[in-house]
Amino acid sequence: MKTYFYLFLLSLLFLSPPLFAHPGGHYQKGDGTVFNAWQLKNGKIIIGNFSFYKDHKIFVEQEGGIIKPILINDLSLQDQKLAQFKINRFLSINAPIIQTTSSSQTSHYQWIPLLALLTLLLLVYTLHKSIFTKYLVQSSLGLSFIALTFITCILFACSKSSSSSPIITDPIISTPVTVLPKTNYTFIDSAFAAFKPTLSTRWDDTYFYIASNGIPNHNMMIGITNWQQQVPISQPYIDNNSWSIPLQPTYATTPLSTKANFMKGAVAVAVNGIPIFNALNNRGEDSYLIGELDNWGGHCGKGDDYHYHAAPLHLATINGLKPIAFALDGFAVYGSKEPDGSTMTSLDTCHGHIGVNKVYHYHGTSDYPYVVGAMKGKVSIDPSTPAPENQILPQAFTKPVRPATNPLKGASITDFAAVGTNGYLLTYKIGSKNGYVKYSWDAAGKYTFILTDTSGLAVTSSYQR
Repeated sequence: MKTYFYLFLLSLLFLSPPLFAHPGGHYQKGDGTVFNAWQLKNGKIIIGNFSFYKDHKIFVEQEGGIIKPILINDLSLQDQKLAQFKINRFLSINAPIIQTTSSSQTSHYQWIPLLALLTLLLLVYTLHKSIFTKYLVQSSLGLSFIALTFITCILFACSKSSSSSPIITDPIISTPVTVLPKTNYTFIDSAFAAFKPTLSTRWDDTYFYIASNGIPNHNMMIGITNWQQQVPISQPYIDNNSWSIPLQPTYATTPLSTKANFMKGAVAVAVNGIPIFNALNNRGEDSYLIGELDNWGGHCGKGDDYHYHAAPLHLATINGLKPIAFALDGFAVYGSKEPDGSTMTSLDTCHGHIGVNKVYHYHGTSDYPYVVGAMKGKVSIDPSTPAPENQILPQAFTKPVRPATNPLKGASITDFAAVGTNGYLLTYKIGSKNGYVKYSWDAAGKYTFILTDTSGLAVTSSYQR
């Protein structure tokens, strides 16, 4: 009888459900996922990627699949705006894409309990034929046990083979493996055509190159209320320092979010030859919301280099339905309309979608993230620049002529005008008083700056490039 009891225990062991936990969540440690950093009003940072929205809360998925709720009102004002963008995107999709898959591995393992039972019975018969005959074959209880166990195994296996496990797939992050057509250089060149000869273009088998002096075809600086005291000077974006757009874009397995990456350098190049940076400055602040940008969505960095942080939507008045920019992953950026003139359709978290030509493109908008929410295409990262202040390579670099300056509290830029063919006069106001920055350069690369503060004190400095 003791042998029969052991046999019963062994059978239960083989028939018990697996005791091994399946690792939960989409994001596992070491899988290379880049997480957003959500800042609360109290200064606390919560790391995780937006998953869904419910009851005035966003739910973010953290490493290991942990879901954490965050009250929207607890977020910083900047991240409330980002959360609203994510929510709008979430609500625009009627339902997540659900793939039902039947695992081939499961189909192989589902018959293990039945095979284990048969093996066990065979082993008992071989080693203890008398016990097998007495307690299992000649016993009604034993035969009932075998029959019941057999039926349970078969039902278990059949239920596994007929069912499938639903997998909820993020339609943005999980990108299908697709071989994209190589971009025709004439298509890219046509987008830059209206801004020649201020800029020039060329190409080879790998890249489309844009050379410019970094000065746009429109006025600059007016409208800035949070000024770093930088001013625009020409930049040598030429020859080997030209902007480079890959002609063969490739979808990234996991698009890198601009929320946690690329706070150094450009993410795109506008069709007038001006680089477009992340919507966030290198302190992680929305440059537009804090007043750093002018009426055209740009300002100057520490190298006195003019660039955009917001979408240069005004370029569509010149370019029509052509792209207004190209991201450094090779995908085009359009304005507020689709390339065929129709109304812009819903955007994914990368801030774009696949067009009628089956190729992805971004859109510029007046709301965060303005141009690129995540790099849909694969990009090479400068190994010397860790996230979030990492940068894409290749890209053009600035050449400063003077040391970086400090913010001027309370200053608003009210006017910016050319002085001759090689200089500018910037006017700013603090309270009711005006200050001025007058600067010029000569053919030898000598720059002269005359800084006049609101008390009328003037300081002249010269620098050689």
